[in-house]
Amino acid sequence: MQLSGELFYWFILVGLGAQLVDGALGMAFGLVSSAVLLSLGIPPAAVSAAVHSAEVFTTGASGLSHLVAGNVDKPLFLRLAGFGALGGITGAWLLTRLPADLIRPLIYLYLFALALLILLRAAGKLMPKGQVRRVGLLGFAAGLLDASGGGGWGPIATSTLLARGATARTTIGTVNAAEFVVTLAVSLTFLITMGIAHLEVVAGLLIGGMLAAPLAAILVKRIREQWVLVTVGVLVLAISSYNIIVAVLERWAG
Repeated sequence: MQLSGELFYWFILVGLGAQLVDGALGMAFGLVSSAVLLSLGIPPAAVSAAVHSAEVFTTGASGLSHLVAGNVDKPLFLRLAGFGALGGITGAWLLTRLPADLIRPLIYLYLFALALLILLRAAGKLMPKGQVRRVGLLGFAAGLLDASGGGGWGPIATSTLLARGATARTTIGTVNAAEFVVTLAVSLTFLITMGIAHLEVVAGLLIGGMLAAPLAAILVKRIREQWVLVTVGVLVLAISSYNIIVAVLERWAG
């Protein structure tokens, strides 16, 4: 693949679209970009390596954009980022060696429940119980799951905070900013152990993602919170439902 080739511009478009979704909703850069890249015929291993590497740059641009836009809660950021990085490093070393087939269904069941809570809150049927008290534990768990390759940082951290009643704008901005620290820690760990390849994919994703980051930070300030909650809830519900069905079918077939 050549950086000047037609496929490279597709990588830029993929990064741009994925970052618009991630920056506005607080999740799904890895999900969106991985799904599209796999559909283009790129090997799964190359997709995983490229997405993680590109996220170092896209999350940096996104976090800075949200900081400038006033979307970052600094005390929450410090707790999420610190424990998230620790969880990410731990996950990079340990979680990938555990049987993912046993762990992932539990994660998706958790996400399914969170999605229902978020949609109920958006409909005005659920009163938030208050802020998450164990933010450090949440950050560690989200970082641990993200490093396993499931892209768990945004869905776990953002969904949990929103379900507990946190403000959508500052939650999304803070989670995006903290993700840079987590992704950097995870990527450095993988770089030391695995190295890096497919730089043309990484370059395309990060260029598109960095172009989209400022716009996404502005969008999250302009969009009504109820719309954000509904979109996040539907997205997480769709992701978790699909993966639960796949897991059930695979177990039934096995």
